[in-house]
Amino acid sequence: MRVIYVYIHEKVTPPQLKIRTFEVPSAHSAEYYRSRTLGLVNTNKRTGVLQEIAVVIPTYKARNHILGVIDGIGSEVARIYVVDDYCPDRSGDFVAANCKDSRVSVIRHTENQGVGGAVMTGYEAAIKHGMSILVKIDSDGQMDPALIMDFVIPIISGEADYTKGNRFFNLERMRSMPKMRLFGNAVLSLMCKLSSGYWNLFDPTNGYTAIHADVASHLPFNKISRRYFFETDILFRLNTLRAVVVDVPMDAKYGDEVSNLKISKIIGEFFAKNIRNFSKRVFYNYYLRDMSLASIELPVGLVLLGFGSIYGGYHWMHSAQVGLSTPAGTVMLSALPILAGIQFLLGFIGYDVSSVPVRPIHMSTRKMRERQSGETNAKGR
Repeated sequence: MRVIYVYIHEKVTPPQLKIRTFEVPSAHSAEYYRSRTLGLVNTNKRTGVLQEIAVVIPTYKARNHILGVIDGIGSEVARIYVVDDYCPDRSGDFVAANCKDSRVSVIRHTENQGVGGAVMTGYEAAIKHGMSILVKIDSDGQMDPALIMDFVIPIISGEADYTKGNRFFNLERMRSMPKMRLFGNAVLSLMCKLSSGYWNLFDPTNGYTAIHADVASHLPFNKISRRYFFETDILFRLNTLRAVVVDVPMDAKYGDEVSNLKISKIIGEFFAKNIRNFSKRVFYNYYLRDMSLASIELPVGLVLLGFGSIYGGYHWMHSAQVGLSTPAGTVMLSALPILAGIQFLLGFIGYDVSSVPVRPIHMSTRKMRERQSGETNAKGR
């Protein structure tokens, strides 16, 4: 069993974050091993407990690339879950027959559930086996397994609950991205910012992600989209939990793989679903769970903007029909509500942008669990 141990080394200036990988004998639990290793770092401040990393690889029509992806996964990963989403090429059987890595477990779907369904099946298996951090990479070879720790470190250092890739950081490397995909991702990113509430994120369809198991266990798997909207939908669900999400810079690799995602075919569906999620998020965050000034700004702004537009449009068409100029008072009675409505809506957007979650929730749940465990042990004595 491979585990990750995180601590801050304070004997150097400035203090440094240290991450060590250990191989734990199968006869010992992670908790037992932690008690044995605390003496190694008793002069330092611990920032995390032992972390076990699992990788989930959904596979569908990627038989030619999946073994290379598995071979590139380093020793810091404890388990690898290959989820065959009823692949016509029988990718799961191919991996089981040709992969000798003892960390690999093959899970087979009896019907195609989409990438989201495959990922959630892998999440459930990893949580059941007690994994701490769940990394998802695709099986088509576009995601470099060497970057896994780049996604894991923000989580184990307490900076994030969920990390995702962003291919738009390096402007020079973006030239390798197909132009249609570049434009489509930009449009989808703008819609995702509005629907998810994570205004600091970009590239929402990027499937290279990592999540803490404590956060994943609170997600409503039965409600999350199981097709290509999965990555965007999970961001909306994470926002309702107030989870912290961080972008991780990465470069995309494009070879001979065939993408099943066609931007031109899904952009209409994504638009409708983003509008739905935006409406739900506003209701959950601004009216059901909390109330703020923004809860007033949004409806007032919509009413004023709607009134001014309808009133002004009606009188403009009437004036055009009768051939008379619209009175200045009528123009002002239309323009003022429109301007005021826009200002109210901008105030709402400004508040929404400033409300991006910044405090990781998995740290709180872990402390609560440790406190409950301590209370239980005290009662046992």
